[in-house]
Amino acid sequence: MIEKIVEIWDQGTYAGQLEDGFTPKMETYILKGEQKRGAVLICPGGGYGFTSEREAEPIALEFNAAGFHAFVLYYSVAPRKHPQPLLDVSRAIRILRENAEEWNILTDKIAVCGFSAGGHLAASLGVHWDNPLLQDKQDQDADIYRPNALILSYPVISGGEHAHRGSFDNLLGEDPEEVLLTEMSLEEQVSEKTPPAFIWHTFEDTAVPVENSLLFAQAMRRHGIPFELHIYPEGPHGLSLATKLTATNEGQIDPHVATWKDLCIQWLSRLFAL
Repeated sequence: MIEKIVEIWDQGTYAGQLEDGFTPKMETYILKGEQKRGAVLICPGGGYGFTSEREAEPIALEFNAAGFHAFVLYYSVAPRKHPQPLLDVSRAIRILRENAEEWNILTDKIAVCGFSAGGHLAASLGVHWDNPLLQDKQDQDADIYRPNALILSYPVISGGEHAHRGSFDNLLGEDPEEVLLTEMSLEEQVSEKTPPAFIWHTFEDTAVPVENSLLFAQAMRRHGIPFELHIYPEGPHGLSLATKLTATNEGQIDPHVATWKDLCIQWLSRLFAL
């Protein structure tokens, strides 16, 4: 496996530059050999306040084990606001396609996988990939930013009744204009151009209510976009792979919820005909 850190933005072009010195980065988990493969770009969660390590490398290694190249995006978070995280993820998927020959990536088989607020970011790209805001002046085709699939794990989706307010406060500020809140309430933005999705959540999630996934799935259904949806009856928010304990939450092992990973890989392999 080839691991390296890729700076998302060229020197001097990162619009979110602050005194803390942070710049968005992408960590690569590229399988060795000459075989061209599908790829998964992973956006960890963290309420747009940080990026969780539990939803980063462990996820990448699982996709590697299934035969996919994997990439982890450490995107902009608060105090940086929208649209910077969306610009970061669109830039990252463009980098994957621009380096597809060197990295042996099948350019029409790239999924974006997000957890919690990272799920909001992945879904944001899924619905806004053709927004002119994302395009460089030299772009001829917005398709370079379009993911071929979405993988949404207990995602933040809606800015309405079932919102995870902390994520929206970090992303948009505490009193965003209604038009902006609607733009980033992603169940309102699904269209026929949204890619297929694998979505999973737990009924017991009290941080990001399960309605977020249901609303997105319902919107996809209305627009005729295929999806696979799994709602597990038990389990807290932030389970990641549901296979490891953490120092602060002993409820992170759940063999039933852990089946999401195998189901997801089956779905993605079938979708990509791999």
